[in-house]
Amino acid sequence: MGVMKNLIIIGVVLVLIGIGAYLFIKSSSNTVRVDNEQTVNQKPVVTPPASTTTSVPVNQEEEAEKTNEKETVIGTSVEERAITAYHYGTGKTELLFVGGIHGGYAWNTVLVAYELMDYLEANPSAIPANVKVTVIPVLNPDGLAKAVQSDGRFNATDVSTSDATLVVGRFNAHTVDLNRNFDCDWQSSGTWQNKTVSGGSKVFSEPESQALRDYVEAHDITAAVVWYSAAGGVYASNCHNGVLPETTTLTYLFAKASGYTANNSFDFYQLTGDMVNWLAKNNIPAISVLLTNHKDVEWDKNKAGIEAILKNYAQ
Repeated sequence: MGVMKNLIIIGVVLVLIGIGAYLFIKSSSNTVRVDNEQTVNQKPVVTPPASTTTSVPVNQEEEAEKTNEKETVIGTSVEERAITAYHYGTGKTELLFVGGIHGGYAWNTVLVAYELMDYLEANPSAIPANVKVTVIPVLNPDGLAKAVQSDGRFNATDVSTSDATLVVGRFNAHTVDLNRNFDCDWQSSGTWQNKTVSGGSKVFSEPESQALRDYVEAHDITAAVVWYSAAGGVYASNCHNGVLPETTTLTYLFAKASGYTANNSFDFYQLTGDMVNWLAKNNIPAISVLLTNHKDVEWDKNKAGIEAILKNYAQ
């Protein structure tokens, strides 16, 4: 009887242990299942690659740099000097001013362009909101270097006093007259006063004229003013298609404001491969402003002419 009682007690204990173990295992499995459901239903957190998070700011910086760009190297000369365009204002109406196509021979045209740059830098409000002014102060830096013996900004006192040196400085390092190398009546031999000069081996054979051409073709130029010396006048451009009405307007506006004489054409001698006439051929209103001599900058006169041009294009 005692043995039987002990067996019953042991059996009950075993059953209770079994029930406890079952409940424990079931509880554990439920906990795991709940955790798994939470993991499945939870949205994964994905860390974007570094390039994705930085691409937008980089592009914004690049666009900002383009917007604020103050200068552009548009090409290099035969001797690998930079030809630089400087930009002022942000309007869509682009006005182009060019000096130094005849390098050291017409060094005062470079100084006029530098005066314009300084003026626009100091007086940004002089530029109408719809206008962008681009200045290329030296289209022939190799020729200029022959007369100045240095690169970059210079003063009149830095220029050689030798007439022979100044004449040599008219041409680029290939001895080509760049104002005979453009695509309007181009010839391999051109005329300067009573002299025969080289117009290059073909139209746009020279890197300097190529640089100007490429810049103009890549931009929507509204009008252009190009400085030469010396005759003391403003001359309209034309390449057998008649003087553009807007060119006539610019000629007389600049002349009236500056005090230079206004001329419908340059007829001192035959011009072949002329840059301003090439601009006219491409339907770009353009004028040549010839300073009175080869030494004076005549900034006040030119400032008045420039201000008249800017006012003409203000909206």
